[in-house]
Amino acid sequence: MKLFTSRFLTIVTALALLIAACGGEGEEALTATDESLEGELNLVGSTTVQPLAEVLAESFEALEPSVVVYVQGGGSSVGVRSAADGSANIGMASREIKPSELHEYPELIVHTIARDGIAVVAEPGCTAVSLTKEQVKQVFAGEITNWNEIGGENLIITIVAREEGSGTRAAFEDMIMEDALIVDNAILQPSNGAVRTTISVIPGAIGFLSFGYLDEQTKVIAIDGVLPTEENAVSGEYSVVRPLNMVTYGESGEIVDAFLNFVMSEDGQAIVIEEGYLPII
Repeated sequence: MKLFTSRFLTIVTALALLIAACGGEGEEALTATDESLEGELNLVGSTTVQPLAEVLAESFEALEPSVVVYVQGGGSSVGVRSAADGSANIGMASREIKPSELHEYPELIVHTIARDGIAVVAEPGCTAVSLTKEQVKQVFAGEITNWNEIGGENLIITIVAREEGSGTRAAFEDMIMEDALIVDNAILQPSNGAVRTTISVIPGAIGFLSFGYLDEQTKVIAIDGVLPTEENAVSGEYSVVRPLNMVTYGESGEIVDAFLNFVMSEDGQAIVIEEGYLPII
């Protein structure tokens, strides 16, 4: 009996050593086939989405250290074209994608990652506090040219706006201007940040900004008595709200899919909230 037990223990020990050795090889094989992502990701487009995308990219790179994410602006229209022609993996657009774009680029896929309000803002010393939607339209169309016509002091109104091709401008035109045009003598700027800075230093200036760029440099103007706040945008009281989109073209690939999945995750949407935008989940 003792001999049997001794032989049994010897066999068990040998088997254990063999299993351990095989297990080690198996573990190495699993590691070799279960590699993390590796490569580059290029995002191009909206300067509204850009700063949000940069923060999302930084967090994604922390999760996938072998992936490098490049983010650059250029405007929403540039973002759509860049995704379609393959010069970018992901295009960024801070407006609805136009039917003409969807017709021209039939394999375009739209991923709405957040929502954003557009606020009408004036220089900090402005005494007006609220305008009707119609008054905002008349101001930017050049039909109202002095603040004293709309509850302010006797001061000429200077219009500051985004350039053509801007998603912020396109959304503002769709939701506020309708069939009217922004005045030809408006001071045009290439980004929300530049618009904010310009308005902050010109007495009588007025313009429009993404919610993500609102700070003490400018004074927010209520529209129809409703202030442009996240709470009012979520409740629907403030209606000048647009989607923030990332667009891809055709089959996107593993890295793109992983990045978009992260953006749409709870962690990604928490970043959306932290950056001052409205989440979609």
